[in-house]
Amino acid sequence: MADELLVPRQVHAEYGFSPQTLANWRWTGAGPDYIKTTPGKGGRIKYRRSAIEAWLQTRTVQAGGAAA
Repeated sequence: MADELLVPRQVHAEYGFSPQTLANWRWTGAGPDYIKTTPGKGGRIKYRRSAIEAWLQTRTVQAGGAAA
């Protein structure tokens, strides 16, 4: 089964991150890995579901663990 590709509005609907927040993260390099399917400023952006899940996993803090 292929890894599902999501456009920013789908990421927003499923994970709650607004398209503008995703754009800010792309600009700063802070967010999940993404795919740019067309060149230029207005290029189409897609996210692999697995990339979002992996990114979230790296930001998960265990309760009772080291200070966040």
